[in-house]
Amino acid sequence: MSDPLASLDDPRLRSKRLADGIATLVVDSTGLGKSERIALYDAIEARARALPGVTDVRIAMTAAKPQRTVIAVGSGKGGVGKSTLTANLAVALAKMGRRVGLIDADIYGPSQPTLLAAPDRPRAEKEKLFAADTRFGVKLLSVGQLVPPGQALAWRGPMAAGALGQLIDGEWGDCDLLLVDLPPGTGDVQLSLLQKARPDGAVIVSTPQDLALIDAARAIDLFGKAAVPILGLVENMAGYTCPHCGEASDPFGSGGAEASAARLGIEFLGRLPLSASLREASDAGRPPAAGDGPAAEAFASIARRLLETLPA
Repeated sequence: MSDPLASLDDPRLRSKRLADGIATLVVDSTGLGKSERIALYDAIEARARALPGVTDVRIAMTAAKPQRTVIAVGSGKGGVGKSTLTANLAVALAKMGRRVGLIDADIYGPSQPTLLAAPDRPRAEKEKLFAADTRFGVKLLSVGQLVPPGQALAWRGPMAAGALGQLIDGEWGDCDLLLVDLPPGTGDVQLSLLQKARPDGAVIVSTPQDLALIDAARAIDLFGKAAVPILGLVENMAGYTCPHCGEASDPFGSGGAEASAARLGIEFLGRLPLSASLREASDAGRPPAAGDGPAAEAFASIARRLLETLPA
């Protein structure tokens, strides 16, 4: 006697069994969104119920845990635009179809909730935080979502490291890329990240000036000692064009980061100009990468270069 389930075929069907009229099916839903999972469930159930000898259908939906690539974004000093770059890089990658999460690990100065106009608080269940969806297609977890605006965090190193651990261990859904916006410097939070979840690579942000590049070299050295590959260097605040007269100038110098990347043998991912409109959009929670125009293309170009450097 032939098996009625023999004709039930689907590339996501992992096992099928018929006993006493009950069809028990296991279906792989890895990588599917909620609506796609529901549609797949309904389609397979309908086909199974139409088969002779089937009186009931039981379907188990399974999904493999997504393999995430963790990318740390760091700088040796503050004030170089690292958080703004990270937010816009995340948005640019999401526009390219990547499933992106962003950890705001700048425990003492979290700015990502403002940059991404994020919801006030993430959902929590059984001491596990669920990354909040932003309207730009990027999931976010930040200490800035957990404390009232303007409240100082007087945390010592171990407390900051514990907070970072909670963010890393949060529920990130199907994200395949996880960007970590690190605080400036080479202290406890950076070391905790390297111990808790060794990144697959790091991006370093610097302005063109010599002092910033000296500090950027320290950040590069820290990741190098932990065997974390440097994926590339971004030069920020590279040039300024006056919106009134159109004259171009270089208040922080020019080309220093690109020259340093060549000297150190690391990838140069691109440069971003000093821009009043970028600052205004960031303060208003409107990352330019989400729109069109020269700024969006600049971030998209860096995102494309970054993807090319990722290990296969």
